[in-house]
Amino acid sequence: MKAFSKQEMAGSPISFMGLLLLCFWAAFTDAEFMKYKDPKQPLNVRIKDLMSRMTLEEKVGQMVQIDRSVASAEVMKKYFIGSILSGGGSAPSKEASAETWINMVNEYQNGCLSTRLGIPMIYGTDAVHGNSLVYKATIFPHNVGLGATRDPELVKRIGAATALENRATGFTQVFAPSVAVCRDPRWGRCYESYSEDPKIVQAMTEIVSGLQGDIPTKSRKGVPFVAGKYKVAACAKHYVGDGGTKNGVNGDNTEIDRHGLLTIHMPGYYNSIIKGVATIMVSYSSLNGIKMHANNDLITGFLKNTLRFRGFVLSDWQAIDRIPSVFHTNYSHSIQIGIQAGIDMVMVPLNFTEFIDGLTFQVKNKGIPMSRIDDAVKRILRVKFVMGLFENPLADFSLVNQLGSQEHRELAREAVRRSLVLLKNGESADRPLLPLPKKASKILVAGSHADNLGYQCGGWTIEWQGLSGNNLTSGTTILKAIENTIDPNTKVVYKENPDVEYVKSNKFSYAIVVVGEHPYAESLGDNLNLTIPDPGPSTITNVCGAVKCVVIIISGRPVVIQPYISSIDALVAAWLPGSEGQGVADVLFGDYGFTGKLPRTWFKTVHQLPMNVGDPHYDPLFPFGFGLTTKPAKTN
Repeated sequence: MKAFSKQEMAGSPISFMGLLLLCFWAAFTDAEFMKYKDPKQPLNVRIKDLMSRMTLEEKVGQMVQIDRSVASAEVMKKYFIGSILSGGGSAPSKEASAETWINMVNEYQNGCLSTRLGIPMIYGTDAVHGNSLVYKATIFPHNVGLGATRDPELVKRIGAATALENRATGFTQVFAPSVAVCRDPRWGRCYESYSEDPKIVQAMTEIVSGLQGDIPTKSRKGVPFVAGKYKVAACAKHYVGDGGTKNGVNGDNTEIDRHGLLTIHMPGYYNSIIKGVATIMVSYSSLNGIKMHANNDLITGFLKNTLRFRGFVLSDWQAIDRIPSVFHTNYSHSIQIGIQAGIDMVMVPLNFTEFIDGLTFQVKNKGIPMSRIDDAVKRILRVKFVMGLFENPLADFSLVNQLGSQEHRELAREAVRRSLVLLKNGESADRPLLPLPKKASKILVAGSHADNLGYQCGGWTIEWQGLSGNNLTSGTTILKAIENTIDPNTKVVYKENPDVEYVKSNKFSYAIVVVGEHPYAESLGDNLNLTIPDPGPSTITNVCGAVKCVVIIISGRPVVIQPYISSIDALVAAWLPGSEGQGVADVLFGDYGFTGKLPRTWFKTVHQLPMNVGDPHYDPLFPFGFGLTTKPAKTN
């Protein structure tokens, strides 16, 4: 190219101006054309382009997930935070509407979009049985009940409905499904497991396709996939072996050989990855004495390198703090171990500045190589690009009518009907008690769980530990469902805990007793005795000793029932059915038949535990897969 002299340029003002314009245009287009912002560019080109522009501070920020309670638009902007979550009960206000949630989420998102690079954040929540921490959402049966249906297609439809209800409030990631294989019902998270059988858990990973959409046929194995703004990023959890801890103690140690690990606890992850699951959460528990959050062999070696998982790996709540035996000691070292193990995004709900400082220090002082940071951030960005967050970062009100919609409630009601397991029906097959007649002179409904929506929903409902009572959200209690279903001339008497004399003197045609566990979640649900809380046992004894009765057990797992079996005429395991109690009455009175099969072995005594199908000492009260069936009543 010719070099112009000062004289030549001075004598040719048009040429000089043209050259200036050319330089300005070149600089302008280079500044404006950011490949990462162009959805037509290949995924890897977008990732590489954005990564090349990011500082260490921006990269570290992407690796952080904080709780809503400490979030603000200013925090998101200042620290380049990659993700927010709502922990159990963390809401903008009591009974917040979908619009309130959306406005809050968008406020945080606008903080992210106002940064130099405008990288959008992901908003995550524990939607383990519907968008269950949000007021008026549809509450589906917990996973143990869905395992009783044996129907992956039903679970896929529930996943699709759950995705819509989460998008209705602006959420883009759900910490579901749990693909844990619960091997001991004393574990407080057993109801989050579909079954003790890894094959059923594997089949139920079809929920991933419901949440995220069906993966394209030519998609590479392990690459995350989320089909647009009506879907959410799913999260298979908790990697790996969380359902096999000793005595069912939550977060404790699972002792198992490699073959057992790969055949019992890993299959749910194989299928989730094949279906394009976007994220995987690591377990609090240890495996053969090694904390999973510090297990490089299984996170980086097996999950990332062998299984070729290309989404991002997420820590559990404050789990980095739990790597040492004493909580939050030698925190900087814990950060180093966890990130080096292969954790990409860390859930530091509260003390996020300490984590950011600690991680930055480790990188600058060569405790963690930059290549590990880059791997983590690439994975996080990959998921964000795949989700379409760069094109559609903000939520709108177009889906608010999906929250608790009638269509979703009908789906939940169907799931309840199909999850019920009939364990006993009369003294013999030719003299069944169920289905119950809708026409009768007077019937008794008793038990602590008959008129308690919170009890039938269980943990992870509005609050982390769940609630008692009928004012927590909208739904139908079992008592109300019975009243809706029976003949208008049949008198229904509800008495929570009647004595024997009361039952005998009232000449009831029959009684329905609904008892079970109180709500719980995680470690607070660990239980070594598994007895039905008082006054449940006395209610069963008082009522069933005086009148024909059906007992409905509301629980997250099998409980001690053997001492009462002989006095019970009919027995139903209803698990934790959620907000649509009408599904129980649908089957009880014969509008539909019983079809559910036990997803778990029902033990005789807790001294047998752990006991799973195939064990040499297998001696159950009701074996895995057991479930009596009934036909719908022709006339009632």
